Amino acid sequence: MFEFENMLHDEFTELPFKIMFYVIIFLFGICIGSFLNVVILRLPAGESVLGIGKTKEDKEKASHCMTCGAKIRPIDLIPVFSWLMLRGKCHSCGQKISPRYPIVESLNGFLYVLTFFALDINVKSIITCVLMSLLICIGFIDWDTKDIYVSMVAVILILAIPLHLFYSREYHDVSLKSRIIGAFIISVPFFLIGEISRPIIRKKFGEDFRAIELGDTYLMFAAGAFLGTRAVIASTFVGIMTAAIGGLIVKKLTNDSKFAFGPFLAIGIAIGSLCGNQIAQWYLNLLPTE
Repeated sequence: MFEFENMLHDEFTELPFKIMFYVIIFLFGICIGSFLNVVILRLPAGESVLGIGKTKEDKEKASHCMTCGAKIRPIDLIPVFSWLMLRGKCHSCGQKISPRYPIVESLNGFLYVLTFFALDINVKSIITCVLMSLLICIGFIDWDTKDIYVSMVAVILILAIPLHLFYSREYHDVSLKSRIIGAFIISVPFFLIGEISRPIIRKKFGEDFRAIELGDTYLMFAAGAFLGTRAVIASTFVGIMTAAIGGLIVKKLTNDSKFAFGPFLAIGIAIGSLCGNQIAQWYLNLLPTE
């Protein structure tokens, strides 16, 4: 597929090249992460993500401090590093800038590096990096709004097509049958749990919501098609475990048992995309055999 296939895992590849490659990937990742911050903020607000349709005055107004109105300088727009140089404060009024911005940028860069470290240089790594960015957007937006955008989930589903055509078929990575079963093996139980729980919750608490919302169901349908059966099961397990821990923390801090499930599913999917099959195989090896 590529003449540099498995280059990062080749023992003859020089260490300086690997370090330089990972540094470049991280820098590229944090730049993309800067754009993800725009998506996370503007999409729920119904604003244009790309700035299409905005007047010059609107664009200038958008690039200012939300407290004092000072225009943001170009040097203040460098991902991660500008926040660190400014010590997390506006250069004009000293108002604190949310640490979420560098966190999202750094997280995206770190996940890109981790993806290439785990999967090496190939089409799967590139497509998986796109998946990671989508999962960051889905997780943060769901945490803020308790809503998962179907359009983002649809992109994950679409990504499964080139992944299968240009990687899985050549390397026998995940079969089409596994992807089809994976799409339904988690999403169907999630849908049934949501349908069954809805009238029970309405009757008991007088609120109209599902124990597992449709957005989570759609997400796992797309993830199953992307990952295949074994990896999506492992992803769900990781997602549920992290959600259980996160739920306890949220309950302790806010005394509220309701929280977004999507961010934890996103964590599970991210882990499953890198080592889901290995996790599933490890579990199977633990089972007693005749």
